[in-house]
Order: sequence, then C-alpha cells, then structure tokens
Amino acid sequence: MAEGPVARLQQLENIEKDIATAIQSAGQALQELAKDKPVLKQVETHTTNFMKILMEVEKKLTQQINYLTQVSTGQPHEGSSYAAQKDLTLAYHRMDHIRSRLMDLGKLHIEHQQAQRQLSITKGPAASGQIGDGS
Repeated sequence: MAEGPVARLQQLENIEKDIATAIQSAGQALQELAKDKPVLKQVETHTTNFMKILMEVEKKLTQQINYLTQVSTGQPHEGSSYAAQKDLTLAYHRMDHIRSRLMDLGKLHIEHQQAQRQLSITKGPAASGQIGDGS
C-alpha cells in the first residue's frame, strides 16, 4: 500500500472533517440536554454518533502516527526514501572516516620508509667500512 504525501494529506484532511463532525454531534447532544424537556433518544443518538466518530478518529490518527514513527526511525517503508537517504548519509560518513584513516596510514608508511632510508644511510657507510676492514 504505497501512499504518497498527497494521499497522506488527504487522509489528514478527512480526519479533520471527522473531528468537526464529532464536535457537531457533541454540540447537538448538549443542546438537547439544555432543553427544558430533552428527548433522551436524541441525546443517546448524538452521543453514540460522537463516540463512534471519536473512536474512528483515534484509529486513523494512530495509523498516521505509526506511519510517521516508521518513517522517522528509518525503518523500511513503501513510499518513503528517508531510510535510503539516511543509509547513504551514513555510508558517506563511513567512507570519509575510512579515507581519513587510510591517509593517516599512508603518512605513517611514508615516515617509516624515510626512517628506514635514514637508518640504511647511517648504517650503510659503517657497514661497508667494516666489510672493507675485514678484507
């Protein structure tokens, strides 16, 4: 059930209309109760209608909240690219970290090579002098 943002907004608009209808039913029940001789059947009808609509609104709002929870936590959801976008951003961060670590290792390698060369230069003449002395 892939629903786009337009469908979600339409659902929220319908929920808003349902809330207005529920408030209207509650108002009608209160108006009937305010009369000198209220008709209890009318009060019960409006109250029942109010409760029915209110339960439906609660169900629909819960669905909307669950959808938003899925999208905001990065769980896979049809019709949302948030999770993929979040994964891509994290991959870029990991790549930058790896690149930084590799550059640090490269610098260490170059320093090690330079130290080895320096060591071989300082030991080289002494080592060749010793060879010459032994002949």
